[in-house]
Amino acid sequence: MDKSYNFKENEDRIYQNWERKGFFQPKAGPSRADNPDNLKLEKDAKPYTIVLPPPNVTGTLHMGHAGMLAIEDVLIRYHRMQGERTLWVPGTDHAAIATQTKVEKIIEEEDKTRHTLGRKEFLARVNKIARESHDTIVGQCKKMGASLDWSREAYTLDETRNRAVNFVFKLMYDDGLIYRGERIVNWCPRCHSTLADDEVEYKEQKAKLYYFKYDKNFPIIIATTRPETKLGDTAVAVNPKDERYKNLIGKEFEVDFVGVALKIKIIADREVDMDFGTGALGVTPAHSAIDWVMAENNDLEIIKVINEDGLIKNNFSKYSGKNVEEARAMIVKNLNKSGLMEKEEEIDNKLSLCYRCDTAIEPLPSLQWFIDVNRKVEHLNGKSIKETCLEAVRSGIFGRDKIKIVPERFEKNYFHWMENLRDWCISRQIWFGHQVPVWYKSTVNNSQLTINKKEDIYVGVEAPEGEGWKRDEDTLDTWFSSGMWTFSTLAHSPDEIRIENGKLVIDSEDFKNFHPIEVLETGYDILFFWVARMIIMTTYALNDIPFQDVYLHGLVLDEKGKKMSKSKGNVIDPLDMIEKYGTDATRLSLIIGSTPGNDMRLSEEKVAGFRNLVNKLWNIYRYGIKNYELRIKNYEIDFDKISLVDAWIIKSIDDVILEITDCLENYKFSQAGERLREFTRDELADWYLETTKFQKSKEIEKVLGYTLINLLRLWHPFIPFITEVLWKNFSFNKQLIISEWPKIEKTADDKRKALKGVKFEIIKNAIIAIRNARAENKVEPSRKVKAIIYAGDNIGLIKENKALIKGMRTGIESIEIKESGPKPEKAIFVAVEGIEIYLLGAVDEKKEKKRLKESIERLRQLITMTKKKLSDKNFVERAPGAIVDKEKTRLEEFGIEKKKLEDQFKKL
Repeated sequence: MDKSYNFKENEDRIYQNWERKGFFQPKAGPSRADNPDNLKLEKDAKPYTIVLPPPNVTGTLHMGHAGMLAIEDVLIRYHRMQGERTLWVPGTDHAAIATQTKVEKIIEEEDKTRHTLGRKEFLARVNKIARESHDTIVGQCKKMGASLDWSREAYTLDETRNRAVNFVFKLMYDDGLIYRGERIVNWCPRCHSTLADDEVEYKEQKAKLYYFKYDKNFPIIIATTRPETKLGDTAVAVNPKDERYKNLIGKEFEVDFVGVALKIKIIADREVDMDFGTGALGVTPAHSAIDWVMAENNDLEIIKVINEDGLIKNNFSKYSGKNVEEARAMIVKNLNKSGLMEKEEEIDNKLSLCYRCDTAIEPLPSLQWFIDVNRKVEHLNGKSIKETCLEAVRSGIFGRDKIKIVPERFEKNYFHWMENLRDWCISRQIWFGHQVPVWYKSTVNNSQLTINKKEDIYVGVEAPEGEGWKRDEDTLDTWFSSGMWTFSTLAHSPDEIRIENGKLVIDSEDFKNFHPIEVLETGYDILFFWVARMIIMTTYALNDIPFQDVYLHGLVLDEKGKKMSKSKGNVIDPLDMIEKYGTDATRLSLIIGSTPGNDMRLSEEKVAGFRNLVNKLWNIYRYGIKNYELRIKNYEIDFDKISLVDAWIIKSIDDVILEITDCLENYKFSQAGERLREFTRDELADWYLETTKFQKSKEIEKVLGYTLINLLRLWHPFIPFITEVLWKNFSFNKQLIISEWPKIEKTADDKRKALKGVKFEIIKNAIIAIRNARAENKVEPSRKVKAIIYAGDNIGLIKENKALIKGMRTGIESIEIKESGPKPEKAIFVAVEGIEIYLLGAVDEKKEKKRLKESIERLRQLITMTKKKLSDKNFVERAPGAIVDKEKTRLEEFGIEKKKLEDQFKKL
């Protein structure tokens, strides 16, 4: 073996070998010894499936993606080694709005728009960039060692996924769940498209709250942060319990609001907060979802003020054509000039922004396609989508156990979101994406849809026959297609998808074998964007759940706990870390310290630290292979011949096998990595390998081989490359990736093994006690000492391991071992496991006296200063209580330390 591990020479070569031999396919697993590469698992092998959350084809993978890949690959490799038919489906997401926005920004620099290019040429540009991004993403996944089955790669916008999307749309439409109507939506004036409620981001800001009357004759003062929308007010809402306005409820007023005539009705609504503003709210049905509901309940007129470009519409006097900021300034000026402004005050406010381009969102009425989440349908056993999805997580449905969310606290978030879910707007006014599978007669104006006959609209998977049909130009929300990801990816051609008896059918072997998937691993930040929508789409389309478990990881933050961003200059690129420290170290840095549902801090120093751990593992195996014959085929160990430390290390590795297996079964990835690091560095390297220099055992090669082979198997899911390289040194005829996961079986030797292991723990604890005693008493590492040990009942054990105690970095030159005896003078004393240990000649009295005197004097000064501070009334009365308590604690600690040093001085 080379002196150090060269990851650059191995990683790409090993990955290509794995992929070429088909090890990422579900037929791969622990193979027969006589035929290691022609893999074929038993037909009844348990399936285990993960679908990769598809990265957006808008750029490259970041550290969050890298962490996701690392965690999912741990699961896949572990279950593959368990002999299960593992399938990890790769794919990418067309990310409609994000990708189109990116290309639009590019062509803006060329002084072009999508409209000047035309739909065909624009989509060609988008697809070119998406393909380039896709190729980059695939390369990054491979660099991370992700054992994805690339033969089954999918794309949310490919022909097969489009077939599934069109079929599900038709099913929902025929069931009356999908409808077209004019409702309030979140509109982005920059993207010129709708957004789902959870695609809207919020920015804390200071805003002005304006108090004014519509005109001098109006009896109520209202308050709003958006005076420009009041041009479309049709009512004022008050709480029916508010005594100030009870006598006005039901009355109507004609007002002249800054030159625009309005008809205002006073209505009652129990949701109005009497303590906000004046307790009276101007109702603008066209620009507030809440006000829209009020309008429906009170038969109010709906007046649209702001258009799709974010400008005031025509017929609003001098305000028409102005943007909202300009119109607001003009209206405020007019209100002040006419004496209608009561006051202005600054408040904290949340500004709604488009999650893709940071443009302020305008709620406005628009003719869109929606999914009715409250309509009960026979297809769902007479329940609504909302009821079905709540039941899937709350108690289970369709004969399946309930969907388990890890960590469990996110179930409450899911229930809250689902219970408050409004009809889902699924249409987008962009060109890139799945085009809505609806056609109209050419005489129909799409912007003002008026269909006189049922035959004038056609919903289907293919275009209708005959002439005069025009397809709806809108595309579908990206989450509509990615919501089908768990099942649409298991179809490999459009021909495998059809509708049968009102249900979607995926007629493929993969679907029959691998759906629903075992676990969806993704970020907690898309619980509603994606996880909830997959439950919606799968329960509806298939009458089944999409997955059994959901594991939610957190965000990867920088070392200061800040979100990584290019503008802040704190981004850590996973490819840079791989180039510098290797894939294995990069993976470990993302797994260890990552706990479900919690954010994790990452620094380059952390990655470098795990490179050192990888090198430590290399050196451990290099030592073992250099000094022992480890290419042994027979690991039957004679427990009568093994030493205490042999029994101890076997017991330790067996315990670790059970612990790591339990951790991986319960998604405790960080805990598993920590335990493996502890065993590798402490128990194996610092103890067992050190003891091999001082103990002789006929079985040592078998014991060391057994330990190292099982350790490689345990480490493999976490650090696959170095473990595969090291595995070659054992001359197995199959690769580690398809080796068996270690299993522990109870044997008759367990008691003897445990008993010997316990005896070594006594020796180990004695050695640790000696080391600690030297450190606490500031004994120089180079100073050799004599030890007198009164071992009591353990005298035989101590005598047998005398050489071990001397050799294990205790600095002991000679040992005198007795059953008992008198306490030696001027000795460092320590007791452990009923054994008395005295270290003689450990202290240079002259130097130690000088050190103790200086330390005692320093503590006297600190005690005097602290007492003086605590006797100062000004300090005690003015300083925070926590500061005063801290000083009192310090004074107490100084006193204890001083007494301890004085006792040591007296002994000298």
